[in-house]
Amino acid sequence: MTYLKNNFALLLAILLLALPAQAAWFGLSFHDRQEFVNARNTYNAGHYEQAIKELSAYIYKTENIKRREARAYRLLGLSYEHLNRPGKALEVYQEALEFHQKNIPLLLAAAALYQRTDLIDKSIEMYNRVLALEPDNEEALAGQAYNYLEMGFYSKSREYYDQFFALNSYAPDIHRARYAYACLKQRAYEDALINIVMALTENPNNAEYWLTSARAYKGLGRMSDALADLDIAISLAPEQLENQAIKSMWLYQQKDFQASLAQAENLLKQDPSDELALFMIYMNLKDKSPQKARHALQKIHAQDTGSFAEKVADKLLK
Repeated sequence: MTYLKNNFALLLAILLLALPAQAAWFGLSFHDRQEFVNARNTYNAGHYEQAIKELSAYIYKTENIKRREARAYRLLGLSYEHLNRPGKALEVYQEALEFHQKNIPLLLAAAALYQRTDLIDKSIEMYNRVLALEPDNEEALAGQAYNYLEMGFYSKSREYYDQFFALNSYAPDIHRARYAYACLKQRAYEDALINIVMALTENPNNAEYWLTSARAYKGLGRMSDALADLDIAISLAPEQLENQAIKSMWLYQQKDFQASLAQAENLLKQDPSDELALFMIYMNLKDKSPQKARHALQKIHAQDTGSFAEKVADKLLK
């Protein structure tokens, strides 16, 4: 029995002595683990400059690329993003993906940042890599749908959104609104209205959503509903003067010339240089008061902005 006890004690001592070495074989140590925890805590506290120092020291203190953990790279990239340094963040993600080519969180982080920096082709590539590994990844499907929306490939965008909504019917309102916009661009007004109403159910104070709803109603020929929703958009965001110009145009198209003129004149009181308002003044007065109408065009010309409205005004003045 004494022999067994002595041998057990010897074996235990050998195992305890071997633990640091075993950890080293795998590129790990208790000290390393604590270093990462400390860096992560610094990041979580919002001290991003210090987090960059700690994470960089943790990642690069060894040339063994196997211990350059994906999670540390991701926090380093996010730290640069928080400091509005997207170029450095992309460098981090690119390097990390050399070592962790199939790491989905890293691929998603890179794809989203490429998207935000208008590098759409690269974003599409990253999201495709995610979807090849995980076809039902909701973040990748929604990201890819928005990429194609931005590129003007509305059918492709809707395909990805359809897959996304099949997995997540309670998606955040922004996705429904973007899908509605794609439908508008394809003149699928019923689909646009259904989806924007769903978005408005979640976020009824978004002026852009009400404008989208108004455009959908207009496409369906329901002008009273369109103007009602446009009025809500105007009330929610009075600083967006272009919505008031849109109302003047729609009223003109309805042959409500008096209301259209009044809307344009009201807009000019807020911004005397508004070209769309001046153009609507011209449109409403060109038959009744040609001299006043011409004066509105001259004001557009005098501003010399090089805009499309100025080019039209110049042609009409000749």
